[in-house]
Order: sequence, then C-alpha cells, then structure tokens
Amino acid sequence: MPIKELSIDLETYCELDLRKSGVYRYAEDDSFEILLLAVSIDSGPVTVYDLIQEELPHEILQALVDNNIIKWAFNASFERICLSNWLKKHHPKLLSKGFLSPNSWRCSMVWSAYLGLPLSLERVGTVLKLKDQKLKEGGDLIRYFSVPCKPTKVNGGRTRNFPNHAPDKWLAFIDYNKRDVEVELAIKEKLLNHPVPDFVWEEYHQDQVINDRGIGIDVDFVKSAIAIDEESKAKIQEELKELTGLENPNSVLQMIGWLREHGVTTDSLDKKAVKELLKVVDEKTAKVLKLRQQAAKSSVSKYQAMINCICKDGRARGMFQFYGANRTGRWAGRLVQLQNLPQNHLPDLEEARNLFRTGDLEATELLYDTQDSLSQLIRTAFIPSNGKKFIVCDFSAIEARVLSHLAGEKWRSRVFEQGKDIYCMSASQMFGVPVEKHGQNSDLRQKGKIAELACGYGGAVGALKAMGAIDMGIEEDELQPLVDSWRQANPNIVLFWWDVDKAVKSAVKFQEQIETHGLQFEATKGMLFITLPSGRKLAYVKPKMGENQFGGESVTYEGTGTAKRWERLESYGPKFVENIVQAISRDILAYSIKQLKDFRIVGHVHDEVIIECDQDQSLDEIASLMGNPPVWMSDINLRADGYECLFYQKD
Repeated sequence: MPIKELSIDLETYCELDLRKSGVYRYAEDDSFEILLLAVSIDSGPVTVYDLIQEELPHEILQALVDNNIIKWAFNASFERICLSNWLKKHHPKLLSKGFLSPNSWRCSMVWSAYLGLPLSLERVGTVLKLKDQKLKEGGDLIRYFSVPCKPTKVNGGRTRNFPNHAPDKWLAFIDYNKRDVEVELAIKEKLLNHPVPDFVWEEYHQDQVINDRGIGIDVDFVKSAIAIDEESKAKIQEELKELTGLENPNSVLQMIGWLREHGVTTDSLDKKAVKELLKVVDEKTAKVLKLRQQAAKSSVSKYQAMINCICKDGRARGMFQFYGANRTGRWAGRLVQLQNLPQNHLPDLEEARNLFRTGDLEATELLYDTQDSLSQLIRTAFIPSNGKKFIVCDFSAIEARVLSHLAGEKWRSRVFEQGKDIYCMSASQMFGVPVEKHGQNSDLRQKGKIAELACGYGGAVGALKAMGAIDMGIEEDELQPLVDSWRQANPNIVLFWWDVDKAVKSAVKFQEQIETHGLQFEATKGMLFITLPSGRKLAYVKPKMGENQFGGESVTYEGTGTAKRWERLESYGPKFVENIVQAISRDILAYSIKQLKDFRIVGHVHDEVIIECDQDQSLDEIASLMGNPPVWMSDINLRADGYECLFYQKD
C-alpha cells in the first residue's frame, strides 16, 4: 500500500546554539548533522534510523520529497528545514536548492496551540494526561550528544561525544527519539475530534514561505553598530569609575551603596525608579544615573541577535512563529523580535545611519547621543535586495474598527468611513466639544487617545495609569471621570462586553450553544469554543464556573499564565472581547497576506506587512488590496496606509 503520511522526529548535532541562531542558520552550518530519525508510517510502529551508522531507506527518502505524502512533526519547521539542508548535502538529486515545500507538512504544535494547549511537547503530554509521556532524561542526552562538550583530562580532551563513548546513553537516546514520535501520535489521536480547519493550514504554509524567504540584513552596518556600542560603553564605564570611584559601576549593589553615601536612598535602579530619582538629586548624581542608564541600554543586543541568526546569503529567517500567541492565534516574534523594536524619531535618519555605518565613534558623538541613536537605528539594519525597495503598509486603527463593528457603535464606524481621526472624535464625543488634531481643543486629543487605548477592553483607572496617563499630565482626580465619559460615549461597546460575558457563562453553565454579535459560544467535551466570523475558533481548556475576587461568579479555564506556568486563569466579558477583537484583527491580517501572496512579503508585525519589490511597484496597489475587507466581514470599513523606503523604518 502506498504511504499516506509520516510522523517524524529528529535528533541533531551542531556547534551552534539553536536558541540563538534559529533553525535556518543552525541547519546550514558546516558542523550540522542529523543523528537519529524516528518515523512512523501511517501511524504504525515507530522505527528509529541511526544516521551515523546506517542509510535512510529509499522509500522514506522519496516520501520526504513527495508533496502528496503528508509529513507530521511537533514544531514541524525544525524537521522540515533540517531535512532540507541534510538532503541538499547528502542527496542533491532529490533536493538541490531551497527548502522542502511546506505544503505537505503539518505541525502538531500548531494543532495544540489552536486548541489553547501549551507549545511544548512535554507539557501537552502532561495536560492531556497521555499514557506515554515524553522521557524526562532527554535534556541530559541532548546535552551529551547534540552539542559540543568541554575537553577534559577524563574525556581525553575531546570536544564531542559519539555513540561509542557511552553506548548505554546512545541506546537511551534512541528510546527518547522513538518516544517523541509516540507522544506526537498520541496527541494527534487525542485531538482528532477537533481538527484544524484547512484554511488555517493554508495560512501556516504561507507563513512558512515567508519564513523561508527571510529578510535582508545590512551586515556591515550591524558590525559597525556593535563596534561603536562596545567602544561607547567602555568609555561610559571609565567615566563612571572616575565619577564614583567604584570598581564595577554596573553592579546594582555597589551603585545603591554609592548613592546612599551621597544621601540618596533607593532599593531599585530600574527605569521608573531612576526617573523619580532624577527629579530630586544633585547635578553630579544625576550625571551618574544618566550615564548608568545609557550603559544599561540593552536594545543594542538586537544587533547581536541579528549576527547570530544571519544565514550565509545575508538574510535572517525564521523570525515569525505561527500561532505563537495561542489565546488569539496571533504570530509571535522570534530571534530578533521584530514585534518590539524601538521606534525611530531621528529627523535625519539616513544621514545618521550612514555615519554610524562608518564605525567612527568620535564622529557619531559629535552629532548624536550614541546609545539612543543606536537604539533608534535598529530597524534600519533590515534592507531589501539590491535594486529593490520596501513597501511597508499597515491598517489604520484596526482594533478600534473591529471593536466598533462588532459592537455596532455607529458613530465610531461613521468616523472611520469619513476618514476622520478616532482620537479627536472620541474626545469630542466625551467632552461635548469639537476637537481637532492641530486646531481647536487639540489638547483634549491626548485624553481621547489614552481613553481609547485604555478603556476599549473594560480598563479603568488602573489601565489609564499603566498607559502613562499621570506622566502625560492628567491629574489623578481626572482619571475616573475619563473612564466614565468614555463609557457613556460608547454604550454599545459596554453592552457588547456584558453580552459576551453572559454568553460565555451560559455556554459553560448549561453546556449549550449561544450566539451574539455574530459570534458563537459553545462548551463541549471539556472545551469552550468561540467561533469567529472567519470560521476560526478560539479555544479555552477545561472551562468552569468560579468565584472572582469581588465574590461574583466568573469563568475560569486552564492556560499558560504570566509566569509561563500552566494554571487556572480567570476571565470575564471585556477580557474575552479583547481576545476576540485581537483574534479577528489577526484574521484580517492573514486574509490580507493571502491577497498579497504574489508579492514578496518578507515580514509582518501585528497590523503591518513589509514587502520587498521592484522600484516601479505602486504603493496604492498594495494599500488597496489590504483595504479590501474579507468575504466573511464584507461590511467592515478598513483602511491601509503605507510608505516606501530603502531600509526598514517607522514612518
């Protein structure tokens, strides 16, 4: 019988640290090799091939390159990229360039994430209470065989362990490899009743194409930036030593001690604490604190992260994790973390970039605050291929649009239709006066903006404070009235929160299916599902009724908490609304990525797409494609704006 599908797990060796390099750089390294390949054909018994000592059978090799045969793995991009590079090296007739097509690959980690489960094989096995669990000793075996070892007298000065150095460990490693596939098969069997829809697998395949494509990095610029940073930090250290007489001004304890001697008491030197101290200390102490802050700027570590993951062709790959945020299904950033780069506000960005590219600290210090500018220039390290340009296009106020649309808050939807500024109009609605961005009552726009950002998902005074309302000059006693006036201006959104709250509680209590605002809620077989307009479902594991801190009833479910632990979490209407709105915004981005599949997308962040294209490509074509609403929400008013650049930047 012909093979229909394979389930695969690899054990590999490489001198690089996989966590820093990412799989693309790791698998192309000269030291990389596959040690073991465990495979199950059509969910049958698992066979482990020891590739140090034996060849892979012809039928398995053929199945790997056959796009009609489905390949399964947990975190499948690791297996796919490793096997791509291994095939290019050992079987160039089967694959001579590029990567194995993702179209015939499925990822059981994505399946787990789709159902609100953890993103690690071991933890999924635990949560699902599988009979066969991932073997705990795996970590020790990986450290023994998969990474270089320290040369010692005892091991004869070798830098790598081979099977003959510990035959018993090697047999245990084979068992470990085999068990991983058995656990994956058990997970698939357990999740069979809740399959991932085909359109989500299509999104995954396109995500893999974007990751395979990668994005160019200006290596010379990055190296210059690292050199300037090292020189600048060394200089700051010397100045700090001179000013304080401390042996190590980096030490928090030593610095707190020095401050105490100078009449300043603090038990922390974090950003917030230093900001407060700077208001009260003398000139010399202020200089010391500011210098120390500069020396501690860690955003420059992103330059090093780029160097760690650049592939031989000068591109960084694997920076986007599909379904990395499993509460909403949004992508997560990996390696350089494109999602949280510092913004750039330098008015002469290109001139600054060219100067820093020379690596001349003296010249940069004459014109710029070196550490701050290095931080602002991080984005500009991403560049298009020779002769190409970037078009960066993003949605305007996507979450506000989705929230208004779902809640039926008509006045807001009209604001979007008329292309007006939501923060001005929100302030106008709240305070009952006209507000213009650069005209009358413009000072109220900031209050409108902060209320918009903080209050849309039930946030109150605490949320306003967390958003920095006090720092913006809003008085403490203004905060509650701001919350009240925002809610009065948006009655349908407030109603939406509590309609969703009621629907979730009814679904969980009575195990029934309920619909509200075009969303379906259903609790079944130990899961709560919220079906979105796109047909995608949000999943919450083991929902049940509990009591909240105020003595009222609330819904709790199991998930990954803030400390990355699997625990019982509590939620309520506005919080579910936040998940729903962010999930639909994510679906709109995924729909746009599909519309733009004929363009070379090299990156995307929340509501933004980065495209590498020819110089004559029009921005309007891309913006209008992105502005097309999806078929499943055809009456939402979307708008995308963009700009062109020869290096990545925030317009």
